[in-house]
Amino acid sequence: MNAYVEAARPRTLTAAVAPVIVGTATAATFIAWRALAALIVSVSVQVAVNYANDYFDGVKGVDTEDRMGPRRAVASGMISPPAMKRAILNAFVVTALAGLALAAATTWWLVAVGALCFLAALGYSGGPKPYASAALGEVFVFVFFGLVATVGSAFVQDEAVTVTALLAAVPVGLFAVAILIANNLRDIPTDSLAGKRTLAVVLGDRGTRQLLIGTIIGAFAFLGVIGLSVGSAWPFLALLAAVPIARPLEAVREGAVGPGLIPVLGGIARTQLTFAVLLTIALVLA
Repeated sequence: MNAYVEAARPRTLTAAVAPVIVGTATAATFIAWRALAALIVSVSVQVAVNYANDYFDGVKGVDTEDRMGPRRAVASGMISPPAMKRAILNAFVVTALAGLALAAATTWWLVAVGALCFLAALGYSGGPKPYASAALGEVFVFVFFGLVATVGSAFVQDEAVTVTALLAAVPVGLFAVAILIANNLRDIPTDSLAGKRTLAVVLGDRGTRQLLIGTIIGAFAFLGVIGLSVGSAWPFLALLAAVPIARPLEAVREGAVGPGLIPVLGGIARTQLTFAVLLTIALVLA
C-alpha cells in the first residue's frame, strides 16, 4: 500500500463520510456539487488530522516500535518528517479550495469555520499543549466530525441551521468518538509510557471499555429523539446497523487487547457507515 494512503488511515475515513451524507439528507434541497465539495472538505480535513497525528507523535517519540496498532509512517521511517509536513499542507490546500467554493456560494462565514478546523486539526497532537494529551480528543471529534461536519453539510444545501441536522449530528458524532475511543483503548500501554494522557489513559482499561460500549448504545438510543423530531418511525431503520457491531462489542466486553482490538476499530467504522447510510435513507423517506 502507498505510504501516504496508509498514513491517511482509510479505515477511519468513514468518520468523514458519515456526517456529509447524513447532513445532506436532512436538507430540504440537494445541490450535487455542494454535496461533493462538502465531502472533499470533510475527508481532506480528516486526512490532514491523521497526517498531523502521525507527524507529531512520530517526532515527539510517542509512536515507537512497541506500538500495538498499525505502523505509523513517520515513526517507521516510511515517510520523512519534512515530507509529512508537506502532505499535511497539501491536505489543507485541498480543504481550502473546496471550502472557498462553498463559502463563495453561501456565506463567507464558512471561512472562519474552516480556520477553526485547521487550528483544531493541528492542535490535536501539535503545539506545546496538544489537547489529545489532555483527555480532550473526544470533544474535538464530537464537535468537528459530528456537529460541524453534519450541520455544515446541511447548511451548504439550505443555507440554514435546522433542528433535524443538529439532532442527526449527535449519533454521527458519537460513532466518530467511538472510533477514537477504540483506538486509544488499544494504545493505553504505549500512550501511558509516552506521557500522552488520552481520556483512555485517564479512565483506565475498564472505564474506557464501559465508555466505548455506552457511546455506541447512546448513538442507537438517540434515534428515538430523531424519530420524534421528524414525526416518523423511519429513523429506527438505522437500528439494523446494530447487527455488524455485535461481534466487535463482544470483543470489547471479553477484554480483547493490543492487536485483538484492531478488528474492533474496523468493525465500529463499518457500523458507522452502515448506520449513516440507513439513517440517510430513513431521513429521505421521512
